[in-house]
Amino acid sequence: MNSQVKVIQPQGIFNSKNGNQLREKVDEIIAEDIKTILIDFQDVTFMDSSGFSALLMTLKKVKQINGRLVICSINEQIKMVFDMTNTNQIFEVLLDQASFGSA
Repeated sequence: MNSQVKVIQPQGIFNSKNGNQLREKVDEIIAEDIKTILIDFQDVTFMDSSGFSALLMTLKKVKQINGRLVICSINEQIKMVFDMTNTNQIFEVLLDQASFGSA
């Protein structure tokens, strides 16, 4: 089994454009047979519904290959989206990237 991890670091507003870029990047990573993906939201200031939808589709795709999608460094607005949509139970969220090694 491949134990590599790829980190993706979106920036700015996570909307449909950034969401599509994320999905394309995840497709490339999956094609490399890497099954653990860490999305670091440290530099994301806001996530809209299109970005959230892209994140859900990304999670679905990663789960289809029995992979692991980890999200870290979310701000309060993104945390609130997860809480309001009750998806905080389906996403693996860490406080920061440094926590990943201990997960």
